[in-house]
Order: sequence, then C-alpha cells, then structure tokens
Amino acid sequence: MYPARALKRGSVAYFNYFLAKEMGLLPEDHPHSMTAGLARAVLGTFNLRIVNEYDQIHRKRLLKADVKPHPYMATRYLQLQHANKRGKTSGDGRGIWNGTFRAKGVTWDLSSRGTGVTKLAPGAVEANRPLQTGAAEFGYGCGLADVDELMSSALMSEIFHLHGISTERVLAVIDLGKGVGIGVRAAPNLLRPAHLFLWLKQEKLEPLRRGTDHFIRRQVENKTGGLWDFKADSPDRYELMLRAVAIDFANFAAALERHYIFTWLDWDGDNVLASAGIIDYGSIRQFGLRHDQYRYDDVDRFSTNLNEQRGKARLTVQVFAQMTGFLGSGKRKPVEAFARHPVLREFDEAFERRLRELFLRQIGCDDAQVEALMTGGGRASVERLYMAFSALERAKTKDKLKRVADGVNRPAIFKMRAALRELPSILRAQGYPRNGEALVSAEEMMTLMASTFARRRDLAITAQLRARIHEFQDAYVEVARLAQGDQGAAEFFRAFAQRAQQENMAGRITGNSSEFLIDALLTARKRGLSAADAQQALDLFISQQVPQAKRRSRRLPLLDLDSAAGRLFQNLLQIALEYEDEI
Repeated sequence: MYPARALKRGSVAYFNYFLAKEMGLLPEDHPHSMTAGLARAVLGTFNLRIVNEYDQIHRKRLLKADVKPHPYMATRYLQLQHANKRGKTSGDGRGIWNGTFRAKGVTWDLSSRGTGVTKLAPGAVEANRPLQTGAAEFGYGCGLADVDELMSSALMSEIFHLHGISTERVLAVIDLGKGVGIGVRAAPNLLRPAHLFLWLKQEKLEPLRRGTDHFIRRQVENKTGGLWDFKADSPDRYELMLRAVAIDFANFAAALERHYIFTWLDWDGDNVLASAGIIDYGSIRQFGLRHDQYRYDDVDRFSTNLNEQRGKARLTVQVFAQMTGFLGSGKRKPVEAFARHPVLREFDEAFERRLRELFLRQIGCDDAQVEALMTGGGRASVERLYMAFSALERAKTKDKLKRVADGVNRPAIFKMRAALRELPSILRAQGYPRNGEALVSAEEMMTLMASTFARRRDLAITAQLRARIHEFQDAYVEVARLAQGDQGAAEFFRAFAQRAQQENMAGRITGNSSEFLIDALLTARKRGLSAADAQQALDLFISQQVPQAKRRSRRLPLLDLDSAAGRLFQNLLQIALEYEDEI
C-alpha cells in the first residue's frame, strides 16, 4: 500500500470517449471533446504520484493537502525477469490500482502506470534499496512511462478490441511534460495468471483460494458468458473455471496466430490477462507478414516467438490445472504431473478449430459459410487449403537471422493477406477455372505475394514453389465452390470479395508503423496542433483499421481533409501503408 499525492502539472493528451461511455463514466450524449469539467475530473482522479519508500525517508514534509486520503496498492505477481521465481519480490514496478467502477451490470478494474517506482520493480530489487522516482541508474527502476509508449498502447489496444481480440484498453493518457506521462488502463478483469501463480509457487493455499474465488466471482458476475455461465460458489467451481480458462486461452492463442500478433507469453503468466487477453503493450507487436522468427531482446534474454505462443498458452493452462489440483487436494504436485490432463486435449481441439474458423473468415466467408464448411463435408477441403496457405505464409528469406531495432528476425517473404484480398476479385471476374487449370499463373501470383523483404533469389520460381502455388490455388477454388453452395454467383462473389478486402485491408497497422504513427502525432502536437485535432485524427485512423461493419458503433463527425486534423489523418494512413509488411 502506498500513499499518493496529487501532481500540480499535467494535461490530458488522450481520452477514450467510446470506452468511457461503454463503462458508464460518461452519459451517451456527452460530446467527444475535453470540457473543462471533464479535464478536472480526469486529472483529479488519475494525475497521481506515489509517495514511495525513498520519499518517505527523504521527503517527509509533503504538504498534507496534496496527499490523497487513502492509500493505493501495487500488487505482487510472478515475473520471470526477477531472480526470485516464486513472486516474493516482483509485481507492479511502476503502477498502482485505482480501484473498480461498476455500472450497467459490469465491474471494471482501473489501474495506472507511470505513477512512480515501487519496491516491486526489477531495478529496486537489483539495487536492494529504495529508489527515487525518475532516477535511471537501474534498468526498470525509474517508475515513469514514456508518453509515446502510452499513446501507442491506446492506439493498438483500441484497434485490437474492435477486431474482437480480448485486451486491456486505455481510458486516458496524461502528459506530464518532458516526454513522460501516466496511462490509465481499464478492463472488466485486470487480474493476470501471475497474480494467482505466485501463491501456487509459494504453496500458500488460502491466499490462492481467495484470489481464485475473486477471479471466478468477477468473471461470473460480469456475465462473461460461454463456459463461465455457472454459480460463483458452486462446489465444482474450480473445475468449471479450468475448462473455461482452457477454451478462452485456446481461442485467444488462435487469434494471435492468425492476426500475426506477437505477445510474450511464458510460464509466469505475467504478460497476459487471466481472462485470456493482452496486457502490457511494451513488447506487443502486430506483424504485416508471418515474421515468426522475430524475438524481442530484453537485455539479458530473448523472448519467445510467434511459433511458440500456442505452446506457452497451453503451458499456462497446464499451470492452471496444477493450481486447480492444489486447490482441490491441498497438496501441490509438480506441473509435469498434469502434462496429460484431459483439459489440454480440449485446449488443442478448440485451438485447431478456432484457427480454421478465423482463416475462413479471412478468405471472405461469412458465419454461416464457416459453420457449414467446418461441420459438413468440406472439412477436408478446408484442411487442404489451410496447409497449402500455411506453407507459403511461413516461407522465409534465404538470408540469415539478423539484428533489428529491438531484437532479431529472419523475415517472411510472402504477403499472403494481400493474396487473399485480391483473389476473390480475380475469381469474380474470370469465373472458376476449368479442371486442372490455374486461376492465375505462378508469375502473376508472385506479383501479388512478393513483399518488400523478398530478395531476387527468394523470388526465383522453382519447381517446388510452382507446385506450392498451384496446390494453394486449386484448394482455394475448391473451398470457394463449397462456400458458394447453391447461392447465385453474382451475389456470392460480391459479398465474398468485399469481406476478403475488409479482413485483409491494405495499410494494416504493424508494430513499426505504430511507432512512426505516434511520432508523427506527437510532432504535430509540438508544432501547434491542438489535442482535440490530434485525437480526432487518431480516432478516425483507428476506425479505418477495422472492417466497416465494426465501425458503425463508432459514430465520428466528418473530417475536412484540408484541415490540420485531416492532414494528420492522411499522413497516418500513408505511414501505415509504407510499413505494412514489417514487424
């Protein structure tokens, strides 16, 4: 628990009006503008700095008027970057929990980052003494957050949310000046598996039971639905929780796989929500291609990669199974004893099914077509197409693994999402090819698929590559025929092509482009662009990143493209297009 003091300086750099209205913090008719009253409320609630151990020793004469009446908590949880692997020294290193807010039948957690260094920060543990907030002598020990990082989190998390990916969302970003700020995150449940796993590692049954019951109660009372539709005090609640967690993590891992989203999943359950969602955007990336050999360099170790995320999600479920066993028996068995737990088979089945459902939506199928293909006689054809597609999207440059700005990578060379975007229109214009004929030549396919990372030798059409391209096209046409069924060709192809274009849009945001986008936005602010104009451009860009059907809930005013906000918006679109193939 930490006392906290109100900061004198700070302005609202970003506010998520859509989220605030969804939560019930603002009435539906509140304008999307930062009124003086709203600014006072946001700053009065969230513009805080903890009075940490260093402050309590060296700054005892803090004005009582500036100190909040109640303390705020920094939570302990398991983190692999700490020397102690049982969670005794790790947790919120630069953040506090603001509390909960309940409205419209949903309870939301709110927490802030950038509010000062706590004793749970890796740098504070390494120093073995209280650290002053803002000091940079120890890594992960300053307790502050960069404004560009916070704005990037706001951008990426809202896009992911609109795509149906479970994630924390950013309610507000407060600019404190000198490049640092405070980010306020919100979600119906901000608990991480790591919040529970530390009690499992320490074999402390009662704290684990209380924490797990809290997690279950929140999921059930928030009417999460699906497998969470049971009573929170049910005698078999832990087994029911385990199955729900397994399916949620399977669906989540499949979404990461198909959207090329890199998250650093690992055994500690740190960089993920217990409800299976994204938290902490510091190392999150969305790739333009399947860059599945990219690893993030975290100074003393490299991260997992895209190929390993399924296994890490599965391992997380296995630890949940170990935890459930401990809660049931009071005795902790080693995690290896749960390697054949039946829930892991359910995870595998759910993952494989969800992966193919998402893929079918990606090629242009609607929900009814997906269901028909997955349950009817088309399953073998779907499998054939998916394997042929996967062989091409996984192809890498012949160059070796190389250093990139924040890690290492050996790039993919084919932009298969672009191929999926264009093929329905080609099929619509040309009709189905005759038996054995190609829809387009291998050379034409290469013009659709070749990315900016492909070297000349990568693009040589060998006999093997020609065969792969033919197999992919043949399987694609077969699935398209099955999806059409007895629907008229004109009606089918119009909708099929439209959905494929929406699902595989050009200029899809990547990790690299998000950095340049936020840099462009902050540069425009320094040159005099108002916060309102900057947010208007950013909100419109976010809406342009998702299929049109998902934009309808985000009613935005028309933007004059010749205005300052309009010019920034166009610049953001251009940056996204320029870096659409990257990590």
